Amino acid sequence: MQTRACTHSFTRAIQMIRYPENDKAGVANEQSIPDALQGDALLTQLVVERLNLGIFVLDRNLNVLLWNRFMQDHSGVDAEDVIGRPVFERFPELPRAWLERKVESVFQLGGFAFSSWEQRPYLFRFDHDRPITGGVDYMQQDCTFIPLLRDREVIAVCVTITDVTHVSVMQREREDAVSRLREYANRDGLTGIGNRRYFETRLAEEFSRWQRYGGELSVLLFDLDHFKKINDDFGHVAGDTVLRTMAQRVAGVVRKEDIFGRFGGEEFALLLPGTPLDHATHVAEKIRRTIGDTPVEVQGEVIAVTASVGVTSVKHGTPDPDTLISDADAALYDAKRRGRNLVVAGCKPCLSGCESGTAP
Repeated sequence: MQTRACTHSFTRAIQMIRYPENDKAGVANEQSIPDALQGDALLTQLVVERLNLGIFVLDRNLNVLLWNRFMQDHSGVDAEDVIGRPVFERFPELPRAWLERKVESVFQLGGFAFSSWEQRPYLFRFDHDRPITGGVDYMQQDCTFIPLLRDREVIAVCVTITDVTHVSVMQREREDAVSRLREYANRDGLTGIGNRRYFETRLAEEFSRWQRYGGELSVLLFDLDHFKKINDDFGHVAGDTVLRTMAQRVAGVVRKEDIFGRFGGEEFALLLPGTPLDHATHVAEKIRRTIGDTPVEVQGEVIAVTASVGVTSVKHGTPDPDTLISDADAALYDAKRRGRNLVVAGCKPCLSGCESGTAP
């Protein structure tokens, strides 16, 4: 009897929502209902029970007034076990403060309220029918809070629960795919470290941060000495192995916040945020030793590898990131000119008088 009465109130409230300015229009509309259904709430009850979405109604104290078949099936709680009771009595895990605010706002303002799965993934912890690979623990839900009116006064709030698990899973899969594509676009195919485009993008970001906030920023450029001879003597497959091995070795000794990339051919670049020139020079020396101390063995051949390193850092008046690269490249060229397997740190306008070289 209670369910029937609540369902009748629900029917009446829906009419008021459809015709808020003309109550008679809602009543007149009943003429279109078949005779077998007139005079009771059977039609509305059939709709509410057949809809593939959750529908429940709350009063201002958050007592449950209506609980449809969807809610019963997915919660495992029958209507007679929840109607007339506070919703938190049977579902203490619900976000109480959030739900109270939502419902109260509808009572006070008389308007609809919404919550998407992107804002709150779910209201009820309902199981979903997606494969385990879907990446979600519970049914993802969109919630709509609908004011139920009588004489333009909100007498209850109808909450609808829409299962949007498939939408959220598809969006997550799409975001993951975009992220993977972005990762592939930023990675060097041979060595697996960042490529030149990635490095230059990050350099521009860090340079912009330095311009705004100050601090320290250093750049290293290094390449493998006589790499063409390695390719000529041992073949390009061996050369590729050397490049991969050296990239992995260097990646293993730099900090997580450092940006390491392949600049082209046998040349590599390392960006050191928050690092002054003297510290960057020590890092460069560490890299030089990491590369040169252990030869690379390829198909029984032992290949000795050394590296030359150029180091620079920003200073007052450094105009742009390209200047940093040019300064580091000039220091690298000087290291090669002076015999290779060497670290040279320098700055513009010239290297003389502001360089430090570390011989092996």
